[in-house]
Amino acid sequence: MGSYASAFREGLFKDKTVVVTGGGSGIGRCTAHELASLGAHVALVGRKQEKLDAVAREIGEDGGSVETHSADIRDEARVIEVVDGLVAAHGSIDGLVNNAGGQYRGELKTIKTKGFEAVLRSNVVGGFNFMREVFNRSMEERGGSIVNIVADMWMGWPMYGHSGAARSAMWNLTQTAAAEWGHAGVRVNAVAPGSIASSGLDTYDAADDAYMQRDLRGEIPLQRWGTEAEISAAITFLLSPAASFTTGTVIRVDGGAPNGSRAWVMPEPARNNEPFNPFHRAEAPKVLGE
Repeated sequence: MGSYASAFREGLFKDKTVVVTGGGSGIGRCTAHELASLGAHVALVGRKQEKLDAVAREIGEDGGSVETHSADIRDEARVIEVVDGLVAAHGSIDGLVNNAGGQYRGELKTIKTKGFEAVLRSNVVGGFNFMREVFNRSMEERGGSIVNIVADMWMGWPMYGHSGAARSAMWNLTQTAAAEWGHAGVRVNAVAPGSIASSGLDTYDAADDAYMQRDLRGEIPLQRWGTEAEISAAITFLLSPAASFTTGTVIRVDGGAPNGSRAWVMPEPARNNEPFNPFHRAEAPKVLGE
């Protein structure tokens, strides 16, 4: 069984082309490395070419296969151009990781309409653009797997109302696409990260540092931050043949955050729960001081 498992893992994504949006940093970067290590040809998509180039160099140094495409996923014409180019070059797109997006902290009463719309366009419209074009131009004929990144938005998301609305919409879109596209052998699932120690934490304003550095013990049953590798592992599973009968579902990777309750006083200190972090190029966010 050991040799079978090893051979299966080494060739898991051999001859497969997988698109990772937001691949220039954080969870996207980690996921791209993992997929490349498992044999995938990874197409990194993002707005900043220098970040994509840096990740591509890393993957190349590690022996992986990679290419980059500078694109704003909100730009429909550019998304079509990228997808057409990938299909022409590789014959098909076998996987899509819809990871690009972002948000900022703010109470609902302070969020301007322009800002609200910008977050929805980044986290829903852009993801929809890529889903639709990958399906129409490749997966409808050849099958494939899509993983959308959502968030821990299950009971509302104070201070992130715009992103909560967007991620909730993306989760509903995931379920709809799973139903509509299943006949073509296209699986559509989601991963919902909770509090993850990603480089994305360093993109917030300095005024938010205290919030980022807060004690999570009263919020999260597992009482720690998650790692990028813990997210990429869930994504990789959903893209893989091991999840061939899994569609329309979400994997929460959040330390049990939605299951906490004010009626439950969490024991401390936490124990028996070491982070999974095999990513050899992992970079801890500066804001956490790790």
